[in-house]
Amino acid sequence: MKIAQVAPLYESVPPKLYGGTERIVSYLTEELVRGGHEVSLFASGDSVTDAELVPCAPAALRLDPRVVDPIPIHINMIEKVMRRAHEFDLIHFHIDFLHFPAVRDMAEKTLTTLHGRLDLRDYHEVFSTFSRLPLVSVSDDQRRPMPPVNWAATVHHGLPPDLLPFKAQAAGGYLAFVGRISPEKGPDRAIEISRRAGLPLKIAAKVDRADREYWETTIKPMIDANPHVEYIGEIDEIRKASFLGDAVALLFPINWPEPFGLVMIEAMSCGTPTVAFRCGSTAEVIENGRSGILVKSVDEAVAAVARIDQIDRATVRSCFQRRFTAGRMAGQYCDVYRRLLGRAEQPAFANGNRLPLASAGVLASRAMRGIEARRPSSIEE
Repeated sequence: MKIAQVAPLYESVPPKLYGGTERIVSYLTEELVRGGHEVSLFASGDSVTDAELVPCAPAALRLDPRVVDPIPIHINMIEKVMRRAHEFDLIHFHIDFLHFPAVRDMAEKTLTTLHGRLDLRDYHEVFSTFSRLPLVSVSDDQRRPMPPVNWAATVHHGLPPDLLPFKAQAAGGYLAFVGRISPEKGPDRAIEISRRAGLPLKIAAKVDRADREYWETTIKPMIDANPHVEYIGEIDEIRKASFLGDAVALLFPINWPEPFGLVMIEAMSCGTPTVAFRCGSTAEVIENGRSGILVKSVDEAVAAVARIDQIDRATVRSCFQRRFTAGRMAGQYCDVYRRLLGRAEQPAFANGNRLPLASAGVLASRAMRGIEARRPSSIEE
């Protein structure tokens, strides 16, 4: 198949630091290329891929101080995609709903994965208006607030199995928090849990402009008052492997309808269990008692940390290998592509494993609200 992947321009593909959606687009794109498909990636010019790269901005917008408004740049990207639309069997968008008006008359050759939260009041009308366009959710829970739309599938995220290697022992003796410093991600809860559990906490997270006040008035004073807490800022993929692998557990104390939560399966890949609040997608991702522990309160989280060593790290890794590899994710997407195109050829992937080549057959509204830099990660990234 000839497939276009259309990524957000906030981060490169893959991101150099934080960035969930662009990371998933990268893993999917590379698996499709290895599966024998012809893939064109519309993304920032500093992206790295084995597909054809169609640069739509010189560099990732978040790291470019010259960018004031990201919407015109994304509009130009959509125009580039539309000019080449006739070249592709299918165009796969990852930019929320900004492209909906441009593709409403070619719905049969498009697919849109929704990576963010869908419970905002203004979304109902736009999704009702464009209800014919095929959509993919990244968790079943993500669908709950939506009006009747054309759901094509739920496809959980996946990672390359060798990206974050398994560690049989947590050498660091600390708890980990990875994500954004924002109220919905619960860094304040993480600090309280680690204090009461008597374990150090390391926080690897970015602070968006929209969350700067929350950082200055709430989280930074808590860190300053707790010497057991260390803030290390954003980390890249290389540092993430040891950061998560050496942790006793990942804390995921969210307070919002998390669409997916990519860091949970990143920790899972390392063999590190997650203590997650039962909210949003977490009950779909975490196998309670096998890859982590689901809780409903800080008290329950403290108790879960106390018994976290009862979870076998090899079992955590096996949960990842069984459910969350990039090969499995790409295989599911290929099934959706073929179904949309009415094709019945052999799948390019089977049970997450690539077959030989012969077998391969909310953006605008967020920006207008001034919160484009707070795009929810899937995981979130």
